[in-house]
Amino acid sequence: MPITVAALCETALGERRVAITPEMAKKMRAKGLRVFLEHDAGRAAGFPDASYVDVEFADAATVLAEADLLTCVLPPDDAVFAGLREGSVVVGQLRPYGAAERLAALTARKLSAFSLELLPRTTRAQAMDVLSSQAAVAGYRAMLIAAEASPKFFPMLTTAAGTIRPSKVLVIGAGVAGLQAIATARRLGAQIEGYDVRPETREQVESLGAKFLELGVSAAGSGGYARELSAEERAAQQQALADHLKTFDVVVSTAAVPGRPAPKIITAAMVEGMKPSALIVDLAAESGGNCDLTRPGQRIEHGGVVIFGPLNLPAGAPLHASEMYARNVFNFVELLVRDGALKPDFDDELVAKSCVSHAGETRFAG
Repeated sequence: MPITVAALCETALGERRVAITPEMAKKMRAKGLRVFLEHDAGRAAGFPDASYVDVEFADAATVLAEADLLTCVLPPDDAVFAGLREGSVVVGQLRPYGAAERLAALTARKLSAFSLELLPRTTRAQAMDVLSSQAAVAGYRAMLIAAEASPKFFPMLTTAAGTIRPSKVLVIGAGVAGLQAIATARRLGAQIEGYDVRPETREQVESLGAKFLELGVSAAGSGGYARELSAEERAAQQQALADHLKTFDVVVSTAAVPGRPAPKIITAAMVEGMKPSALIVDLAAESGGNCDLTRPGQRIEHGGVVIFGPLNLPAGAPLHASEMYARNVFNFVELLVRDGALKPDFDDELVAKSCVSHAGETRFAG
């Protein structure tokens, strides 16, 4: 019997992505895998059932009962795990940090679960890197939100009524999301600057046509992330940043570290020093926000400055986000299948480091 790879309709609030797209379903079928989906699993992402070829559909309970490997975008309800056979595999963004009950549910069912957020940031893992693929979508959409909500045009306009100067935009954090936000702001015609505490990002920022904002603080860390700043470094950073923020019309903040609260970069005092018409889009809202005043999922105003705390931005561009995510999932699933059977190789660091549960044992320490 071929391995059955499955996906359900996502149940998280506002989630519209799907873990298996028609293109990736075709690739799975070519590998000899059986693809089994819940009815309308891809509809919200722009993929109706009719767009899938040689794929079976059923209700969620039937899909779970026959699944050998369940893929997901975000963690399903714990009850879903109870519907899987013992020894089945779960692959997706399982958000293991602070999720003891979820890990316990996976372990109790003796499921092998792989959380793709935990993949090492190595060259070999790039094709499976869901954090990067979805961050690119988030950075793009964050800048579109900023452009729509700003009371000013982004580009310079020369009209019969006079010349309008371009908006000054700052992107804080030059990871994948930040770089995509910078690229999008450039396409929209804004005057753009980028800032990151990692000095090695200067070249990437400048390669996109943006100016690198120099605050005199370096926090180069390991694994592609910044290290935590000392109290003295943070004070120096905040004072220099406060002086610069007064000149910007839009700030998009993207600094986040998986499993930890987002670093607080923009204080209430800094916001009070900004232009009354300025706008902040805090992409780190889901982990607490980079701004002291950010409220996850809300739009607030403070002293004339508007602060957005958007959540799950990739779900707002579900078709392309799903295509990227499903490709990441497919590339990872290939690591788990050998000789027509599910045989995870735990000597492979990509498999071992992403595993949170296996054979009744929790493998994630948090």
